[in-house]
Parts: sequence; C-alpha cells; structure tokens
Amino acid sequence: MWVDRQIEPLLRQRVATRPVVILTGARQTGKTSLMRRLFPDHGFVTLDLPSEAEQAEREPATFLARHPPPVVIDEVQYAPGLFRHLKVAVDRERESAGAFLLTGSQPLGLMQSVSDSLAGRAAVVELEPLSFAEAKAAHPDLTVERFLVRGGFPELYANLEIDAEGFLRSYVATYLERDLRQLLQVARLRDFERFLRAAALRTGQLLNRADLARDAGVAGSTAGAWLSALEASHQVMLLEPWFANRTKGLVKRPKLYLRDAGLAAFLCGVHGADALAASPLAGPLWETLVCSEIRRAQMNRRGGWEFHFWGDRTREADFLLHRAGTFHLADAKWTEHPDAHDAGGLQRIARQLSEDTVRSMSVFCRAPNSYSLEATGGARAVRLGAPEELAEWT
Repeated sequence: MWVDRQIEPLLRQRVATRPVVILTGARQTGKTSLMRRLFPDHGFVTLDLPSEAEQAEREPATFLARHPPPVVIDEVQYAPGLFRHLKVAVDRERESAGAFLLTGSQPLGLMQSVSDSLAGRAAVVELEPLSFAEAKAAHPDLTVERFLVRGGFPELYANLEIDAEGFLRSYVATYLERDLRQLLQVARLRDFERFLRAAALRTGQLLNRADLARDAGVAGSTAGAWLSALEASHQVMLLEPWFANRTKGLVKRPKLYLRDAGLAAFLCGVHGADALAASPLAGPLWETLVCSEIRRAQMNRRGGWEFHFWGDRTREADFLLHRAGTFHLADAKWTEHPDAHDAGGLQRIARQLSEDTVRSMSVFCRAPNSYSLEATGGARAVRLGAPEELAEWT
C-alpha cells in the first residue's frame, strides 16, 4: 500500500528546475520508493550492491556510461569518488533539469561531497518519517496514541500487520551495524546502544552533556562525538533556545529530541498505547511527536520560519517560530481538554515579546477538535494531525 507524502510537490518542483536533486534522510523513511514512484521514466541503480558501488568509486566514467541520465542513483554515499565525475557530466548539460536524482542516508560524508563538487548545481531535500496526517489519510481509524508508539516509518503503514516492536528492534540493530561503524568506527556497539537509550530517555528535555555521558558510562568527548553522529544520521535533533534579545535569565542550552517519536518510545520501553497512557514519559514523548510534526511541516513546505523554544527562570514555550520580527508560540500538552491555565505561559511570553508581534498561540493536545481557549487573548487548543492548523506557520 502506498502512502502519499506531503513533500511530493516540493520534490517535483526541485526536479523540474535543478540538474541534480539529492534526497536525504534517515534510513527507512522511503527515499528510494518515493523517487521510483514519482520518476518512473528515470533509470535506476543502487550502490547498496557492492559491485555497483565499487565501479562507481573506481571507474566512475564507465559507471556513468552504463547509467546515463536521467537516472536515480540510490545510496550514493557509498561512492564519494563519483561526485567529481557527476560535476563534469552536469556541466556538459547544465540546462538539463532532473538529470541525476541521488539518495543518501549518511549526510555527514554526503554533504561534504556535495559542497566540494556540486555546489550551485544540486538541490537538497530532506525526507522525514511520516506525519500523523499522512498515516491517518491512509488508515482513517488510526489514533494519534497508536501512531506515537508505532512511529512514522512508511513500511509500518504499508502493512499494518508488521509487528512494530520487532521492526524497531531490527532498525536499531541495522543502524548500529551499518551507519555507526562507518561514521565513527565504534568498537563496542553495546556501549553506543546504551548511549542511544539514555538519549531517548532525555527526549524533550534540556541537554546536559555531562549527565548524558555519565549515565551512558562514556567519556564526555566520546558522548559529544556520538551525539554529533546521531544528529548527522537524522536520529536526533537539537532545538536551540531563542535569545535574540540576550536577556540574562534566558536558557542557553538546547533541548534534545529524537526525530521519530515511535523510535523514542521503543527505546524507552514504552510498547503500545496502553503502556503510553500509564507511563510517566507520556508528556515528553508527546512533545517529541509535536516537535517532529512542526519540523516536518516546515521542511515539506519550505516555510522559512526559524525554529526554537523559549525558556527562562519562570516561563517556557516548548516551541517558538520566528520570521521577520513575528512569532508563533506553542506548547505540547498530553491532555484531551486543555484550558486557559495551560496557555498561561504562552500569554506571559507573548506580553514580553510584544503581543502585536505574536501571530498565534497554540496548545497542541489530543482534543478531538480544535477550539479557542477563553480568556487567553487568542490562544487555541489545537488537534494534532490537522494540516490546516499548521498552514499559517508555513
């Protein structure tokens, strides 16, 4: 079963206007399937095959002769030597849009190759896991609680019979074996898995690198390198605080989020919607899901808003979007019925920012419908999964 992706119009537009388009993102987010479905007339080759990767790296001219444009080259990071020859091929036919469509799951080396050889020639598009709206469009009976613990990997919604816990266990093992060995040459994968679980238990919280390293039982420098690898492979994101006015009391540390709430729940030992409802981690996991929904909406539509959070000694907004002197403020609340009290922090921050610059205040919750919160100066309880609620943010 195919699940339509909200990023499809953006990807088509990039392919129609640029000679090289690179689709990157975490493993199993559907990059290969999306390219093949949207561009069936392109040739296709995957460098997951060792023989193809070796020829692309050692004999790139021969490889490109065998696979002339227009072509999709999958997992291109396995042949970094190919990029210099792609530059020559692109320059020969600079006006040919969509000639080379590339996918890659390891952006650390991939983006270095792009900047070295394809600067000004390539458009980069990042593919996230499914949004709740995408998954629910394919499966109308899906609840947001089930989506949170199942996660957003497309294969889990192409076939609902797949056991999500087994899928995620295999995903972690594959990620550790394939990506981490290449990125960091990690000798003891068990140590890194412990570090990954410790990071998941801190999702939605301010990052304290020293505490994370201590609880994972590794040196601070090692924890820093491993955290960078998790960022580079699209497994975590660090949300930076907003402090443009440099107020002395504002928080300066970023917040840590796993990019997929289902993977975070799995790593935290939360399996199933019932376990989620009974877990003290429900709030942070809900915040993780809301963060990913906002980030995905921005990336799918190229919204252009700066994404932050606000935190000081007395007030916090889980999410703050800024563009051209205007703001959106939002909190994530694990509740079905937020009230005016839940929006109090947003109101106080709006007054400090100057209320005429704040375009909306939203409490993302599990309410069946969105509604205005009385006596809050315009704050709204927002039902997660309603694309129209994020439209003005993009």
